[in-house]
Amino acid sequence: MGAIVEVALMPWARRMKDKVNLPIRLYWRDGGTPLDLGHFERPAVTIRVKDASGLPLLIDPNLDTLGRAYVEGLIDVEGALADVVAAAHGLADHAQPENGLIGRIKRSFVHTREVDAEAIQYHYDVSNAFYRSWLDENMVYSCAYFENGDETLEQAQLAKIDHILRKIRLQPGQRLLDIGCGWGALVLRAASSFGARCVGITLSKNQHELATERVRQAGLQDRIEIRLQDYRDVRDEPFDRVTSVGMFEHVGLDNLVPYFQQIRRLLRPEGWAMNHGITSTDAHDGETKHGGGSFIERYVFPRGELPHIGTVLRTMQEGGLEAFDIENLRRHYARTCSAWSERFEASAHALRSMVDERTWRIWRVYLAGCAWAFEHDEIALYQVLCRPSGRVAAELPWSRRWLYDGR
Repeated sequence: MGAIVEVALMPWARRMKDKVNLPIRLYWRDGGTPLDLGHFERPAVTIRVKDASGLPLLIDPNLDTLGRAYVEGLIDVEGALADVVAAAHGLADHAQPENGLIGRIKRSFVHTREVDAEAIQYHYDVSNAFYRSWLDENMVYSCAYFENGDETLEQAQLAKIDHILRKIRLQPGQRLLDIGCGWGALVLRAASSFGARCVGITLSKNQHELATERVRQAGLQDRIEIRLQDYRDVRDEPFDRVTSVGMFEHVGLDNLVPYFQQIRRLLRPEGWAMNHGITSTDAHDGETKHGGGSFIERYVFPRGELPHIGTVLRTMQEGGLEAFDIENLRRHYARTCSAWSERFEASAHALRSMVDERTWRIWRVYLAGCAWAFEHDEIALYQVLCRPSGRVAAELPWSRRWLYDGR
């Protein structure tokens, strides 16, 4: 069987060698004749095909097929993780059709309360210990903010929370709603350092349990309420401020206008909101040029959909909100994901004892792949400060200097 497979692969390997010239060596299982996909003295990446069913995923690869082959254990990959990710993109870049149609693939999913709850719990309820192993000490699972570029992850995550709370001009005694509160880091900071009264909502049972316990440990039960609740079901408005950090990626393209309408309904007329989320860099809200969307949907974020920033601003306006400040933090998320990936690799032994091999592989390739995607402008991260449209923002300073003075 091995000899037959090698013979079948040789013509393809020769074509790929001349076409891509990447430092990749391919083996059928643990032996046989190596097939090189480039001209080199020593391979940076070695791929071992463990099962014949993995071959079709390699013949005309993109990030979806390569990721699937790795996660399902059809191939093993050796080499530095950065080299592996670069090699995968190199293969995908040369294998895509010249007309670039993959950049126009759009996904649209049904989003009900039940379906969205299942998707959130699939992603976030792996285990709190799993996330704690590679996140910062406050377990902030969103883009950090590196003010100078040399901060630790812990410092940058705290700076991100403060950056958001300063942008929304949070004042003592104001009522804040945090949509998708995670493990509670933002509401804990808002209550303890800014004197706010907070409601945090999540659909993750694990996050709800731990965030509630963290509030209790901090002695802030009188200022913070953590709810297991869908944003569409919040009815105890008005709120002075609303934050949504790393959540609207789960809303769905067709639901963005109702999502922003709900934020508008929950806000006081003079209130402020911050939407912080990942966006596509395809102007048509489509797939990235290397693929990857099917992999993310299948293994990581079921029914996740990324709009372009243009779509965000249009639907925000249609939802009754006016954007006042827009900041692109793509570089910051590239560094954040790199830090997560490095911590994940450093904790590999412990993490593999917490989850099955398939789950470990999913997260390993996901974090490293996201770092690459943000670094190379395949996806982005925008903070958009907004408020109910049609009102004079008399209390907002004329320049952005107020965000940085005195820091």
